[in-house]
Amino acid sequence: MRYIDEFRSGEIARALTSELADAMPPGRELALMEVCGGHTHAIYKHGIDELLPPGLELVHGPGCPVCVIPVGRVDDAVSLALEPNVIFTTFGDMMRVPGSKGSLLDARSRGADVRMVYSPLDALELARANPEREVVFFAIGFETTTPSTAITLLQARAQGVQNFTVFCNHVTIAPPLKAILDAPELRLDGLIAPGHVSAVIGSRPYDFIASEYARPVVVAGFEPLDILQSVLMLVRQLAAGRAEVENQYTRVVREQGNPRALEAIEQTMELRDSFEWRGLGSIPKSGLRLREEFADWDAERRYEVPGISVPDHKACQCGQVLRGLVKPWECKVFGTACTPERPIGTCMVSSEGACAAYYHYGRNRPKRVKIQT
Repeated sequence: MRYIDEFRSGEIARALTSELADAMPPGRELALMEVCGGHTHAIYKHGIDELLPPGLELVHGPGCPVCVIPVGRVDDAVSLALEPNVIFTTFGDMMRVPGSKGSLLDARSRGADVRMVYSPLDALELARANPEREVVFFAIGFETTTPSTAITLLQARAQGVQNFTVFCNHVTIAPPLKAILDAPELRLDGLIAPGHVSAVIGSRPYDFIASEYARPVVVAGFEPLDILQSVLMLVRQLAAGRAEVENQYTRVVREQGNPRALEAIEQTMELRDSFEWRGLGSIPKSGLRLREEFADWDAERRYEVPGISVPDHKACQCGQVLRGLVKPWECKVFGTACTPERPIGTCMVSSEGACAAYYHYGRNRPKRVKIQT
């Protein structure tokens, strides 16, 4: 890859679109899930949804790291932020996610010291610069962001920084996909696997989808041609009756993933027995916590957090969006009571949320007919 426009060629896009139309199995309707919120935004930003042939639908998945954090964990974060002498640090999107008692921005307006950081290393630096304060980092995300938290923990231990803790909400990608595939209410014919996550874990963790569920999987990049080619690869598998894991994103993703990143995660974290997801409920072995060796840097051990499951706002259908059951425009509060400026649910807050993608790129487009499941 030399230039970004290699992956945005209109001529190649037209050729791929023509091949896609020819590859569609006659008389079949197909539903493919783009797991990652980054793919959702690329699809609507570049109008890929408008290039698909009739009978082919893209369904949104649970791969938005901000969107899947449940209300109760947001309330836990607010509780930690309001602790005396704490500097609470987080990524920008998480500051605006509403909990049952307000967001972290609301907590800051009530006197909490809540600060945006770009990485956990920024939070560790804050701890070193403020030895008289306690610094808590709100760790979220799939395996994409988990290595940076793991490396930060290793540095904190090596440097003996005792006023730094992590509120760990890292999750793994395979268990929610299994939960969605096990659910009877949604028909999926194939999955577009997330490129960033796969750069860390590789393509092997998706093998169970092909072997146990007979669904094809293609790991995809994030440029328009990446996504079009990945959709074409899936349709060709389905037309041929195949179910395999293929890697379109070969310039970044390897089958074995990133061994050094995986080793750092293994050193610092372990699977929880279960973890609650927005819209998906509690999923066994789907969330990470700090290992006993890092108990001194674990915010959940240093502080008391409520740890209470809290239901979503009654008007919000973010959970159904994350499960691929509804499109954002089908939610009654979409674009009216719920906007990026005044969000009710996480899917409208996050820069990777499906609702935000529809609001920014697709809200005025003619709505494609939804495939019945």
